[in-house]
Amino acid sequence: MNKAALKEFLDEKVIQYNNFDFIESDPIQIPHLFTVKEDIEIAGFLSATIAWGNRKMIVKNSKKLIDIMGNSPYDFVMSHSEDHLDLLDDFVHRTFNSLDAKTFVKALKNIYTNHDGMESVFAKYQEKDSMQKSIHEFKKVFFEIDHLQRTQKHVSDPLNNSAAKRINMYLRWMIRNDNKVDFGIWKSISTSKLSCPLDVHSGNVARKLGLLKRKQNDGKALAELDLALRKLDKNDPVKYDFALFGLGVFENF
Repeated sequence: MNKAALKEFLDEKVIQYNNFDFIESDPIQIPHLFTVKEDIEIAGFLSATIAWGNRKMIVKNSKKLIDIMGNSPYDFVMSHSEDHLDLLDDFVHRTFNSLDAKTFVKALKNIYTNHDGMESVFAKYQEKDSMQKSIHEFKKVFFEIDHLQRTQKHVSDPLNNSAAKRINMYLRWMIRNDNKVDFGIWKSISTSKLSCPLDVHSGNVARKLGLLKRKQNDGKALAELDLALRKLDKNDPVKYDFALFGLGVFENF
């Protein structure tokens, strides 16, 4: 189909999936449990971090993690003691284990204590038309505390040719404001800079629609998809994540 027909088709799919019904089966339901900015940020970041594998298990383990934190993630992060961290001893989601979880809590405290919070770090390093360098710099700030080398794998680096699916998804949640699914609580970063959370579903659909030619779902593929989606909507390119993901997961397109 030509560009106009493709845009019309995808815009219709965005409307179909970018609504409140999307929340109930998606990990974004976890930060939707909260109203305070910092709680939303932390619950969202932790949920996005373990968002790979079975979606029901992702939601289940995200809820478990937030429950361990007393359903007050910001207070837990800022006020925790070593004894509190012991509560995480049995937590595991695939390769993300209790040692990783404890490091994440400590890293988040450092960011809120010494770097003015999550939004400030990402906003500081944003570029004109991309958040990928910002993700790279965020990772360096995140792991400036003492940590195990193994834990670094849980924050992707797009400058190492990773598609950084989970953290791009998190940025969509925080920055894009649709008054339905995404929160839009970070006002210092434009939606136009966001990238699609590229995974097997969105990648396969994008290839079938001619938006993506590269076979691997890596950083180069993300750059190619970014370019294609920005031609469809330069101000809100990541809205098409709903269309690509919905077509792949719910319609087996």
